[in-house]
Parts: sequence; structure tokens; C-alpha cells
Amino acid sequence: MSNSMKPTDIGENKTGIATSPLGFETFRKVQARNEMPDTDALDEMRLSYCTESDPVGTMPSPIKLKGIVKSTVAAVKGESAAVLLDKLGERLAFERAGVRLYDALLIKLKASHTHDESLAADEIEDIRDDELRHAGILAAAIQQLGADPTAVTPCADIVGVIGIGFAQVLTDPKTTLTQCLGTMLQAEVADLAGWELLIELADELGHEELAEQCRECADDEDRHDSKVREWLRTAVLGQADVSEDPQSTH
Repeated sequence: MSNSMKPTDIGENKTGIATSPLGFETFRKVQARNEMPDTDALDEMRLSYCTESDPVGTMPSPIKLKGIVKSTVAAVKGESAAVLLDKLGERLAFERAGVRLYDALLIKLKASHTHDESLAADEIEDIRDDELRHAGILAAAIQQLGADPTAVTPCADIVGVIGIGFAQVLTDPKTTLTQCLGTMLQAEVADLAGWELLIELADELGHEELAEQCRECADDEDRHDSKVREWLRTAVLGQADVSEDPQSTH
């Protein structure tokens, strides 16, 4: 059984304040004063928490793995190494999450009514497989640097929290393929920026081989960004009936 209602249909959405005459009048008066609300007390409380709280997490201790060259392990000691490993852990967490997000997007594609022939399951599977391959590259790099790729670094923890929002959109039965493509575009933009920063960091710290591996991954992500961007564009313009080849993607 499928629901024929589209999110662009006029429904019972009463979230706007204009649905409440009294509330709208209050809003209009406040808006006319053109003043920012007084949040000094709230800001002061937040500042207090920020200055007194412990960090989200800390870096795990290095591990001893058979086959790790001692000189390599020594090269990654210190604050700079901790920053690199933290950002490697961040990207690893994001790539792992990307695999799950594209798996969820495949379900959305099956449930949709799109006629966009460029938006095919094998295209999405290729991107998902790239994300999985990237995760493997990162895990190997972390291990070569004498760290545990299964450990959650502080930045990986933050990425996990951010990813909850992406996952909620992708796995919500009520969201459409188009809405999910918009979410995936945001994820891809953030992912590419993360790879670019990691490349610069690896270069600056003298890890040329790692930087080159990251460049190859960033090239893949740039391609992903272009594909998702075009799928989203086709879907939105088609729905608005302003495309030469209108598509129906819900």
C-alpha cells in the first residue's frame, strides 16, 4: 500500500504563527521594535558551562601491533600526531556512516517513483562501495601509525552526533527520496571539506604517502558531490515543472 500524498501538497500544517491571530499580532509588534531578545542570562550560563566542562573525550593510548616499525610509531608521538590521529578517526567515522546512509538511500530509491534514469541503484551502490573502501584505507593508516582504528576519537565522537541527524532523515519512512538527496548533498559537502583538511594536515606533518591516498579519496568524494547534486537538481526542477524533462521524484 502506498500513500499518494506528496510533501508539496497543501495539508494541515499549522506551524506558522499566522494561524494564530493573537500570536501573530504579538509577533508583529516584537518584529516592529527590531530588537534582539535579551539573552544575557542564558549566554552567561552557557559561557560558564563551556569554561568549566571537561572535553567530549580524549585520545586513546597507542597500541602495540606486530609488524609496526618502531621508527614509524615514534614519528607519530606528540601533540601533532594526536591531532592527525583524531582527524583520521573523524574521517573513518564519517565514511562508516556514509556506507549506512547510502544503504538507506537505496531503500528510498526502491520506494520512490522517480523516472530519472541517471539515478540508478548501481550508481548509489558504487558510491557506497567507495565509502567502504575509504574506511578501509583510513583504518589501515591509523593502524600503521600505531593506533587502534576501532577506538572512537573525540572528533569521531562529534561526527557520530552529527551523523545522527543524517541517519534520522534517511531512515524516516515519511521522508522522500528528494529530501534524502538534499540531506546526502549536505553530507557530501561536509565530507569533501573534511578530506581537504586531512590532506593539508598530512602534508604539513610530512606524511606524503598518506596525503596522496587522501587526495585519491577526495577525488572520489568530489565525484559523489557532483552526482548527488545533479540528482537533487533534476528531482527538484522536475517537481517544480520547470525542467525540459520533468521528473517525478518523491
